[in-house]
Amino acid sequence: MAIVIGYIIAFSGVLAASVISLDKPQNKKYMVWGIVLMIPISPAFAFAAGLSLAVIVGSGWGGMIMWYIFPIIFIIGLVMLLIGIFKKEETEVVNS
Repeated sequence: MAIVIGYIIAFSGVLAASVISLDKPQNKKYMVWGIVLMIPISPAFAFAAGLSLAVIVGSGWGGMIMWYIFPIIFIIGLVMLLIGIFKKEETEVVNS
C-alpha cells in the first residue's frame, strides 16, 4: 500500500506542475518544475521505486537504491530551478 501512495504522490505532483505551468513563460515553467521535482516528486518516487525493487528482489537491501534515486532527481530539480531563476527573458525587438 505504501508503494502505491508514493506513486500517487509523484503522479499528482506531475499533474499539479503541468496545470500550474500552463500559459506561463519559459523561465516560470523551469521554476515550477524545479520546485515540484525537488519537493513532492523526488522523495515520493525514490521511496516508491526503492520499495518496489525491494519487493521484486526479495531483500530489504534492494530498497537502498532510493539513496541513489533521490539525490539525482533532487539535483535535476535544483538545476531546473536555478535555470528558471537566472535565465533572461528574451525580448522581442520591434522595428517601427
